[in-house]
Parts: sequence; structure tokens; C-alpha cells
Amino acid sequence: MCVFSIEAGLALLGLALLLVEAFKPDISRRTLGLTAMAGTALALILLFVADRSLPVFMQPWHQLDTLAMFYKGFSLVITLLVLWLTLECSTYLSRFTVDGKLAEMFSLPLIVCAGMMWMASARDLVTVFVALELVTVSFYVLVAFARKSAFSLEAGVKYLILGALSTGVLVYGIAWVYGATGSMNFDAIGRALASPATDKTAALFGAALLLCGLGFKVAAAPFHMWVPDVYQGAPTPVTAFLSVGSKAAGFVVLTRALDAFLAPGSIIGSEIQALLLVAGSLTALLGSLPAMFQTSVKRLLAYSSISHAGYLLLALACRDSVRFDLSSGGIVAFYLATYLPMTVLGFLGLGLMRANGLGEDLKDFAGLAKRNPLLAFLLTVSFASLAGLPLTAGFIGKLFVFIGLADHGYWGALSCAVIAAAAGFYYYFKTVLAMYTTEGTDTPALNLGAVTKAGAGLLAVVILVLGVYPRPLQKVLVSQSPAVVAK
Repeated sequence: MCVFSIEAGLALLGLALLLVEAFKPDISRRTLGLTAMAGTALALILLFVADRSLPVFMQPWHQLDTLAMFYKGFSLVITLLVLWLTLECSTYLSRFTVDGKLAEMFSLPLIVCAGMMWMASARDLVTVFVALELVTVSFYVLVAFARKSAFSLEAGVKYLILGALSTGVLVYGIAWVYGATGSMNFDAIGRALASPATDKTAALFGAALLLCGLGFKVAAAPFHMWVPDVYQGAPTPVTAFLSVGSKAAGFVVLTRALDAFLAPGSIIGSEIQALLLVAGSLTALLGSLPAMFQTSVKRLLAYSSISHAGYLLLALACRDSVRFDLSSGGIVAFYLATYLPMTVLGFLGLGLMRANGLGEDLKDFAGLAKRNPLLAFLLTVSFASLAGLPLTAGFIGKLFVFIGLADHGYWGALSCAVIAAAAGFYYYFKTVLAMYTTEGTDTPALNLGAVTKAGAGLLAVVILVLGVYPRPLQKVLVSQSPAVVAK
């Protein structure tokens, strides 16, 4: 079985679950959720043993290098975790739907996952656009899924309007890049930009527009203002999916595009690199500084997501860094891999609190350690890693970025990143401090199921293990060039 068959099968499973619920409305949401999880887990297992070859008709548009295979596995893992998170939060999520059904919450993530997997292999801008829109349109529905919630509907409208605007900018940028280089293939664009015959002004304008369109997808400044409202209004599992899955999809495309724009001898290389440094520095600061004043933990995590996007942009700016046997794209992939468990664990804690009748404000976290010491400890691990505390996965990811900036002498960008990280310690540990205060200890205990404890505990173990022994993950991301064989 080839990889493309796995991706197509996952999308078909998503459509099948929609049809099953339509023709058999009495089917339980647990059955749908477990079926979706089983299909995703099977796809993940098959990915490890799949034939790394492509059908002949797919070879001009797809590639299966190390980075592509990593992001495909990443997409399946985050989708599996989001489906599990949806099941954990299904009790309170069903209260905000018209008929109490959650079929779309289990089927659309599978379609999103297929789109992200196709995006990871894309070799040209047309494939990127089609896969990106498949992901984005599905997210429009997921964000506004809680139709009885005014916040969710507001978030859906904002995301739809700004998403449509960013799509228009992206398409316009693609048109300019095609006009300047005569191709939409990333390799051909890189070769064209290395030629002095290429119109530099047109190429730079097209590249800037394309990066602006992708900047919205990854929540880069100044296109980040939609994030707090959308993240706060969307259902918690969808927020986690947006924070990790959507960001990963955007950054794999950015990595491919920048490989072309910053190819050796590129006539626009210095300008694009300067743009990345400025955008990354601003994004890190504009994410961290406002987060210090947030009282809603969900909104705080939204701003922190913006800040993490800034670190990733700064990693991409260090193009020729090969520290730790990783390229800049490898460092981005490593950072995202460490970002996944700590973010999902944090949103799992929020979802469990909502399921137990609590809110998402800082005051709702008061005394959590008394009501459920295990959940408080797990959230402490999550927030400590997000802050970048040593011996956690988040520290290693930030360390790679900071060392890359120092190696290149980007001291201004490094200063901004350090300030953003210092602010992160304040607002993350402000939440941790609230959990261990004595306020709110008179409220009932918060109980967790055995499966929930096991899943959350596994995420915490991954965070701590990667914080002290990241080498296995580094080895996975070491650049290789597997041959793509015709089928």
C-alpha cells in the first residue's frame, strides 16, 4: 500500500462517518468517535510500513522526503489526540449543538488530516493551494460548530472573513510568483530566482504577498489579531487543532516556499531573510506581552500560540544553520513536535474543567491542586514546558532557536525572543500559582476517568523525556533523500 492510498482512505472514512450519521441518526457519538480514532490509528500504523513510492501521475506534484513523512505522521498524531479530546469533552460540547450530535466533530478532523498530509508532500503552489483550502474550509465549520454559543458563531464569522481575505492575498501572490518565474514548482522557482534575468521587483512583490497569505495561517504579526477571539470562541478541541495542526500545516508550506525563495544565489534572498527576522521578532513580542494581562487562560494560550509562531519564524530565518544535525526546517519540525504534547495537555485540562462545570478564567483555576492534585500537576508540566523551563521539551525547542540566532549574530532578534520568553515565564507561572493557592478549595472535587489519567500522564511523560533525551527525535529529522520510485 502506498502513502497516497492511506491519505485517500482517511478522507473517505471522514465522508463515510458523515453519511452514516445522516442515515442512522441514532448512532452514538462514542461509536463515531472510536471509529474515527481507530481509522486514524490504523493509518498511522500503515504509514510506518507503507511503500514510499508514488503513482506515476502523482510524481510531478508530490514528494516523499523525510520532512514530508514526518509531517504526515505529525498530522495523524495530532488528529488522533484531537478526536480523543473531543470524546473527553463531548458531554459539554453536545449542549451547544442544535440536536446534540457531534458527527462533524469526528469526521471533519479526518478530512483536515488528509489535507495536511497532502500539503506536506506538495511540490508546487497549485497543490499547496488546493490542500490548504481543504483544511481551511473544514476549519470554518469546526470553529462555528457550537451553534448555541454566540462566542463560537462570532469566532466562525471572523475566521471566515479574514480567511477569505488571506486566501485572496495568497492567490494574488501565487499569480505574481508565476508571472515572475514562469513556474509554480518550488524547485523551478528556486532555479528561476537564481537567474539574474528574473525581474527582481515582480518576484519580491509576489513572494511578499505569498508570505502575507501564509502569515495569516500561522498567526504571524501583523496578521495575528484574529487568533485570540477565534481561539476563545471555538470549541476547545478545535482550538487545540488550530493551535497545533493548522500551525504545522502552515509551517511546512512556509518551509517549502522559503527553500525556493532563499535558494543559493536567489536575487531576493537577503530581503526575504530580513522580512523573516522582523516578522518573527514582532510576532514573538506581540504574542507574549499582551498575554501578561489576560485573565482568561484560553485567551492566554491563544496569545502564547502567536509567540511560538514567532520563534518558528526566527528558526526559518537561520537558513544555513546545521547545529544539532538539523537544518532550519528540521528545527521547526522539532519545535512543533515538542509543542504538540504540551499544548494538547494544556487544552485537555481546559476541556476537563469545562466538562466539570468550571470556566476558563484564572479564578476557576484557584485551588485546583486541592480539588485534583494530579490534574494540577499535569497542567504544571504543560505550562512549564510552554514557558521553556529546563528539563522539559519546550526548553530544548527554544534552545535550538536561540543558539541558531546567536550563531548568525542576529542579536536584535535574539533580544526580542529572550524578552518574549521571559514574559512567558510570568504569565504561564501566574496560572500555575493560581492552581496552588488555597482559594476555591471549598468546591467539590474534580474526578478524572482512568483512560483520561493514562492519556494525560503519557503526554506529560513525553514532555519530560524529550526534555532530557531529545536525540531520538533529532535522528528522525536528520536530512535524508529517499528515492522516489515510479509505481
